[in-house]
Amino acid sequence: MLKKSFILLAASLLFLSFLSACSSEKSTTANSDGKIQVVTTYSIVYDIVKNVGGDLVEIHSLAPIGSNPHEYDPLPEDVQKTTDADAVFYNGLNLEAGNSWFNKLMETAGKDGEDAPVFLMSKGVDARHLTTKGKESEEDPHAWLDIRNGIKYAENARDGLIKVDPDNKEVYEKNAEEYIAKLQKLHDEAVEQFNKIPENERVLVTSEGAFKYFSEAYGFQAEYIWEINQENQGTPEQITRIVDIINEKGITGLFLETSIDARSMEAVSDETNVPIMGKVFTDSLAKPGEDGDTYISMMEWNIKTIKEGLTK
Repeated sequence: MLKKSFILLAASLLFLSFLSACSSEKSTTANSDGKIQVVTTYSIVYDIVKNVGGDLVEIHSLAPIGSNPHEYDPLPEDVQKTTDADAVFYNGLNLEAGNSWFNKLMETAGKDGEDAPVFLMSKGVDARHLTTKGKESEEDPHAWLDIRNGIKYAENARDGLIKVDPDNKEVYEKNAEEYIAKLQKLHDEAVEQFNKIPENERVLVTSEGAFKYFSEAYGFQAEYIWEINQENQGTPEQITRIVDIINEKGITGLFLETSIDARSMEAVSDETNVPIMGKVFTDSLAKPGEDGDTYISMMEWNIKTIKEGLTK
């Protein structure tokens, strides 16, 4: 079995190297339709870049909708698309750090040099850190849940696209200006809506501790079963801890993330007799055509769901 696994691994690496070599022979400028070729690491970055790039970009997103971008195994198609890309946009803040998959992909695709067109969407964000013992030096990646940081993402998308396609600078600037105005309006509406909830009732309980940035922006206290998605989550100790917090604070509503297995939160709900008031988006958009299939609509959904869930 070990010998067979080694042979399969070697064959896979050889195939990826072959794809990378073939792709390196191709031009990394706009395709035959004149569109800039872009790769993003997950759906939220995809949507923000799409809004700024508009019809001038063609985007391939790596982690599929509904999946966990903390951990991802790039496919051969991803290697080829990344090698051919004119620009790569990633979240940073340790989001793509699981098994170092992003760094390995950049190396394989020949985009690990200092001048590579690889752009950090969270540039300029005031990073928050984990609080779990032994992980205090690690950054929390979920900056986009504060819409003000979403504005920074849009600005970084604009700057990256202008760098690789300066001839269309005015288009990217105009697209970004219009998109940022919508984001600012949504942020202001969120502040207004959440200010209607008494401060002592603004406690947001989710499975993963993904709402630090959100909570600081909108005046909530964030509580959770585990702090960040990893293999060791939903343990009996974690369940006991959050049950005690819920009982102590008299919390009346729980929230479940769309990309998280429901069983841990359902166990907490059963133990405390506190209902799950709705699903919220964190690491992924909804599928196209569904509520929450854009960054703006996912944040609108979160605002509405949390406001209604804590005021019923």
